[in-house]
Amino acid sequence: MKFDMGSSVLSNLNSLSQGSSTDLGTLIRQLIQAAQPLEGKFNGAGKVAFDSFKSHSDEITAALNGSLAALLGGQAGMDAAFGEGDQEQGENAKSQMAAANFDAARFSGR
Repeated sequence: MKFDMGSSVLSNLNSLSQGSSTDLGTLIRQLIQAAQPLEGKFNGAGKVAFDSFKSHSDEITAALNGSLAALLGGQAGMDAAFGEGDQEQGENAKSQMAAANFDAARFSGR
């Protein structure tokens, strides 16, 4: 199996995910602000559900942001691991080439 990935794929993914995380936080804040005019307009079960949403909105936002932060941390860790692996592979190849006896591989009749 061959796995081929450009060196900047994970860092680009991390950057795009960071932007999405910011966008999600903004959207949640906009949703909460948009719901403000509805406060006090519900009765019964609707009021209970709305009040529950309102009281848990900060908790929901924190949980979503925490989850996205964990994803971003994982992406950053993968980026670092792939970068280190790529560098180590290059160093190993240079080391093996330096230790190789290329003269022994000649097929000339000398």
